[in-house]
Amino acid sequence: WQRAEKALANAMDTFQGPGTWRENPGDGAFYGPKIDIKVMDAMDRVHQCATIQLDFQLPIRFDLQYTTDSKEKGQQFARPVMVHRAMLGSVERMFAILCEHYGGKWPFWLSPRQAMVIPIHADFNDFCSEVQQRLHKEGFYADVDLSKEKFNKKVRTAQLAQYNLQLVVGKSELENGSVNIRTRENEVKGEMKIEDLVAMMKQLDAERK
Repeated sequence: WQRAEKALANAMDTFQGPGTWRENPGDGAFYGPKIDIKVMDAMDRVHQCATIQLDFQLPIRFDLQYTTDSKEKGQQFARPVMVHRAMLGSVERMFAILCEHYGGKWPFWLSPRQAMVIPIHADFNDFCSEVQQRLHKEGFYADVDLSKEKFNKKVRTAQLAQYNLQLVVGKSELENGSVNIRTRENEVKGEMKIEDLVAMMKQLDAERK
């Protein structure tokens, strides 16, 4: 048991750094010590989510063995240690924690509503649909508002629905093959070519923003 605890401690020092984690005596499972990852939500409540556990009991019960390099009699086989790894713990609990933490305002990389394409006039509907399809092909969640609502109502609806980006299209954007970007917070980013937009969205996704 002590050897396993030391191995986990060395792993934490290597991965996270000395002094950045703490022991919780008595909290190990009956079959072996473990690493628990705890997160704090927006209300400062602590939740235990991911865990990595060393299990000495199941290999014994299943009589698991592996072949060693030893030629010495009685040393040709050894007992393995089983590692249980739960990346999220309970998926439902992790999802609930994220919902509360972000309050519905999901960061771009997690958002199910990453972009809404909004035409200023029905004349630009076809181009807006092309932009949406391009973003879909690039792997992003994008919708297009082709309703008969007024432009300001469309923008407001997209903001209330927590779309990270509103991509506005008018005559200039149609001619330039671009969109005019607004954020969920109603910050106007300005006009951007579709290729540059895709690159920006990929960067947001890669940087987990």
